[in-house]
Amino acid sequence: MENKKNAFLQGLKDGLPIGLGYLAVSFSLGIIAKKANLTPVQGFFSSFINHASAGEYALYTSIVASVKYIEIILMTLVINARYFLMSCALSQRFDPKMNLFNRIFISFAITDELFGINIARPGYVNPRYCYGAIAASIPLWSLGTALGIVAGTYLPVRIVSALSVSLYGMFIAIIVPPCKKNKVVLVCVLLSFALSFVLGHIPKIKELSSGTRVIIITVLISAIAAIIKPIKEEDEKAEEQTQEEQ
Repeated sequence: MENKKNAFLQGLKDGLPIGLGYLAVSFSLGIIAKKANLTPVQGFFSSFINHASAGEYALYTSIVASVKYIEIILMTLVINARYFLMSCALSQRFDPKMNLFNRIFISFAITDELFGINIARPGYVNPRYCYGAIAASIPLWSLGTALGIVAGTYLPVRIVSALSVSLYGMFIAIIVPPCKKNKVVLVCVLLSFALSFVLGHIPKIKELSSGTRVIIITVLISAIAAIIKPIKEEDEKAEEQTQEEQ
């Protein structure tokens, strides 16, 4: 029981900085939601069930443009499609004995940053750790949208947009430690930066959504890395044991 409590508290600790970053980003989304005539309550729940900034942006701008429901659904599905890959990757780290409720709830709350802190931990994903991180971050994401609707119209857009820089700094802080420990991870990260830039300038491909380009980059680089430099099971166990000892 003590281990479960410690895992939850560690999740809260790791999830709080993420939640603060989410608060700033979703606050700016709240300004757009205000233009769509959403109430603070509607903005809160729309963020609670959609945890992607690009997805929410598409949702709110679609409402402003009076887009049909089916178009909104398809657009949100495409933009958020990268979470299919994250779910598949994270599911490989679940204990085979983990019950269905834990699997569904954790999958519901997958975001780029929450995926990053969970996948970076050694061994099986601890559901209590996930719940702690979720409890510290998702409510702040939802609250930020509601607050943005209330106060966003009274603040300059430049000031609100500047607050989102903290989210990218936090994400860099998540990927830097693994890059220092593993040169393969470092190469994959650098290649992803370069390929993202290239795909953003190729005709036709640059017209694809950012989420679709992320899927292409992820599948391509991960497949190449898995073929050229696969991680052996014994090496992974040795690394996990070393991290636990530290």
